[in-house]
This record gives sequence, structure tokens and C-alpha cells, in this order.
Amino acid sequence: MRPADRLFQIIQILRRARAPLTADVIAAELETSKRTVYRDIAALMGQRVPIRGEAGIGYVLEGGFDLPPLMLTSDEIEAAVLGAQWVAGQGDPALAKAALDLIAKISVAVPQRLRPYIDAPAGVALPAWNRAKDALDIAQVRACIHAGRKIRLDYGDEQGARTERVIWPVAIGYRDAVRIVVGWCELRQDFRVFRSDRVRAADFLDEIYPERRAVLRARWRKAREAEVAARLQRAS
Repeated sequence: MRPADRLFQIIQILRRARAPLTADVIAAELETSKRTVYRDIAALMGQRVPIRGEAGIGYVLEGGFDLPPLMLTSDEIEAAVLGAQWVAGQGDPALAKAALDLIAKISVAVPQRLRPYIDAPAGVALPAWNRAKDALDIAQVRACIHAGRKIRLDYGDEQGARTERVIWPVAIGYRDAVRIVVGWCELRQDFRVFRSDRVRAADFLDEIYPERRAVLRARWRKAREAEVAARLQRAS
């Protein structure tokens, strides 16, 4: 790897990290020596890249620093194109159109030598062929998630029994054959997963749910982690 490419990769590694990274961790990912990482980080600091930390403790990239948007590697381009292809085949019409627009923008932005990674990528995301049709407008669900608004669902369970649920939507999940909506259910007073193909009707309310979206999402992640831990414990 060229020294310039290695410096760029160090910035990328630090940018995606959520906690300080030691030189050992960075060196392992770059398949280089710890001494080389120390030297490269010193060089980046000398170029006024806002890296904070020290040897033996770890390094972080402070906020407010970014790289020119066109500095994409071939792997990053393929990852972006593959992801956009998947969204184009799985997402709602608005999201699918945005995914195709994203591929077009990347194609215009990257240098000519990288165009083959867009025009003829090694990986191809195939569109869903067995997706069950449903009555739920996923684009509207996305809007409610971003705005923190409630949704009233006319929902049928696996046996066909219908209930009315008012939920605080948190996330949308995409499975092979169905979409799911995760939300806090006012009826059950807990997080629940709702299959979109079992929604008979939906009313997108103007009412804002009484909890910040970030807090609700953190609660859901914690509940999901606890559920996974409990399953692993039962299995062992």
C-alpha cells in the first residue's frame, strides 16, 4: 500500500470508530507495523488533521474534519452501488428512485478509471420476487419515524385476529419476503414487530409521541440486546 493510501485509510478507520483506537488495532487492519502507524499518525497531525490521543491509550478523529467527497476507493464504490441496487429492488418507490439517483451521481463523480466498478460491478443485488403485497405506505412510515409521529394500525395476527394498535415507529426492517415495522405499542406497553403484509389499514397521525426519537431508539436497542442475550443463555 502506498504511504498516501495508508494515511487516507487511517483517517477512514478513525472516522468510523466510536471509541479510541490503539495503534495495535489500526496496524492489524492495515496489515502493517505499529511503528509505521505511529509515524503515519504523527505525519497526519503535522498536516493539521485533528487527531487526538497518544501511544498506548488510543486515537480519535475530532469532529469537523472531512475529506473531499470524491476520494472513494474501488471497494467503497462497489459497496455503495451494491447497497443502492438492493434498496432499488427492496425499498418503497421513493427510496428506490433515490437509490438509482445515487448510483447516477456516483457515476458522474468518480474518475474514469473507477467507472467499471459502477457499470459492471462484481456483485449484483437481485430484486425481490416473492414480496407479499401490503396496504402500508412505507414512505409514510419513514416520514413518521423521522418526525416522531404516531401511527394507528388495523393489524391482523398470524391467526387472522384483528386488533387496533397505536405505535411509535422506531425502524423499518427488510426481510426476504416481507417488510417489518418496529415500534412501541401503546396496547402492549412494549416494543413489537409488525409485518407490513398483515396491516389492513393505517392512519398516519399528526400526534407526536412523548419521547425523543433518539431515546426511544436507544431503549429499543437495549431491549433487543437483552432479548438476544436471553436467547443465548437459554440455548447454552
